[in-house]
Order: sequence, then C-alpha cells, then structure tokens
Amino acid sequence: MKYVNYYLLLRFRNQYMKPLAFIVEKTITGFSAYAEDFDKYAVGTTGQTVTELKSNILEAINLHQDYHNGNLYQFNDIVLRYDLANFFAFYKEINAKSLARRVGMNQSLLSQYINGKKEPSTKQVRKILQGVRELGKELADLEIV
Repeated sequence: MKYVNYYLLLRFRNQYMKPLAFIVEKTITGFSAYAEDFDKYAVGTTGQTVTELKSNILEAINLHQDYHNGNLYQFNDIVLRYDLANFFAFYKEINAKSLARRVGMNQSLLSQYINGKKEPSTKQVRKILQGVRELGKELADLEIV
C-alpha cells in the first residue's frame, strides 16, 4: 500500500514537471548529450546508441536531482533535441533532397541549413520537422504485402 501511494505521488508530481531538454550531438563513438539549461542542470553523458544515451541521461539527471534533493525524472520527461546537421547525420535514411521536395523547400537552401552555412528561421525548422513527422507517421502506418 505504501509503495502504491508513493508511485501515485511520483506520477502526479511528474505529470506537472516541465520536460527537460538535452542537446544531442553525433560523435565518432556514438552520441553525446548535455542539458539545454546547463546552468541549472550541469549534466552531460554519452552513449553508443540513442536508446543507451537516453538511458544514461535519465540516470545522470536523477543522480543530479537526488544530490540536490530535486524531483526525479522518467523517460517521458526527457526530450532530445538535434540540430539539423546532427539530425541528418544520425538519420542517414532520410534523403535531404527528397525531404526538401516534400516540404516545398529549395534543396540548396535545406543543404545550406544542414551544412551550417545558413541558420533556419523558427518557421523553416517547424516546416522541416512537420515533414519529417508526416513521413514518420506514413511509415508507421505502412503495411507491406
């Protein structure tokens, strides 16, 4: 009974916690990530895969929170953020030329964003992200016969 009450309290408390964002970068050996609000959460870690990275992030942030008597986080409380270059480095299966065509963007412009030659506006980032999410949904709903 005590365990169930603690579990419900933890779920209730975490339901109102703001998601914690981590910036993800591709490395030679896998991935690294650090808290977006590094001044408040001095946490960083690495992993060979994104799944391992997220698990390591959760362990690192909860060690930090435990040390500072803060609320503990769960997997759903962690948000991974990629810049365009790292996103396309990780998801090589997504072709930038095809994605540009899909979202109605000039291929050269998307290439400049990916290579860091130009900085995309918030509107452009949303447009790209919407195209990626739509593609993901289409693939998730796909059946092969």
